[in-house]
Amino acid sequence: MIKSSKARLPRLEDVANVAGVSQQTVSRVINNHPNVSTATREKVESAIVELGYRRNTAARSLVTRRSQIIGVLASELSQYGPARTLLGVEQAARDAGYFVSIAALREVTTEGILNAVSHFTDQAVDGIVVLVPHADTVRALEEMNLSVPVVAVGAPGNSNVSGARVDQRHGARLAVRHLVELGHRRIAHVCGPPHWTDSGERAAGWREALRDAELDDQFLLEGDWSAGSGYHIGRRLGAERQVTALFVGNDQMALGVLRAFAEANVRVPQDVSIVGFDDQPESGYFTPPLTTVRQDFEELGRRCVDVMLRGIAANAVEGSIFVPPHLVLRSSTAPPRGPAF
Repeated sequence: MIKSSKARLPRLEDVANVAGVSQQTVSRVINNHPNVSTATREKVESAIVELGYRRNTAARSLVTRRSQIIGVLASELSQYGPARTLLGVEQAARDAGYFVSIAALREVTTEGILNAVSHFTDQAVDGIVVLVPHADTVRALEEMNLSVPVVAVGAPGNSNVSGARVDQRHGARLAVRHLVELGHRRIAHVCGPPHWTDSGERAAGWREALRDAELDDQFLLEGDWSAGSGYHIGRRLGAERQVTALFVGNDQMALGVLRAFAEANVRVPQDVSIVGFDDQPESGYFTPPLTTVRQDFEELGRRCVDVMLRGIAANAVEGSIFVPPHLVLRSSTAPPRGPAF
């Protein structure tokens, strides 16, 4: 027989009593209100830990008419960028007192998007974050005329959908300008799949930087983000030996290129320089360590949630934000030693 217990879960007033502050002050700390001193915040947080207090989300939702749930529509989560961005979204949402409901698409289809949105509607989500790097997805969501704020990662944003993205073109220009400044004049680009928004933006940045330097943009090769595709492209480039530098669309493809060059006795950076994109944790341990463009995916996820929360509070579209990329210099780039390797 299960015995009943008169013990109850700690309440907001219990935290206030232990911390020696008002219930309003406890509420401000829980909701990350800026007008709370560091000392007071620490007392309240200590009391929360001591009592094991958990906010009653269900009761709060009855008062605010909000579910405290953010829906995340995602695809390609096997890729480094989307997976890390999702982590940033989850952490920022949790810090703000929200749960995350994830609908992962195996294939990006209109039917799949409709089913996911229907799932979110059933949960009465307060907003939707879109981690699907395809322009068609954003257009489909626009046509649905949703009643909750939508933030599309990687999209520019418009009157119906907010955007949150890393400035991919600027990142590509940083990579190519670095190679140009080293003295390279025949610079190839290994791009990702053309249906990816980021891939198109990086290719556009590569062309713009070459045009600014009055250089030819004929050396464009298409991969699929995988190390395997980079390897096959690297074998082709190693056999043709027409360029002195490569801007590769992500670090995984750059890894494959490095393997192919090593097999063909093409030295990096003595014969050819390589710049990647993403700055994956392993990039500094490639042979040689990879010069690359760093995207802060987790910061992108956090900023995405910030835009979402502003949209929920204002019940309006909050425009678009950019997260700047940064060039990370390592050992895979150097001045050219000849007209071609």
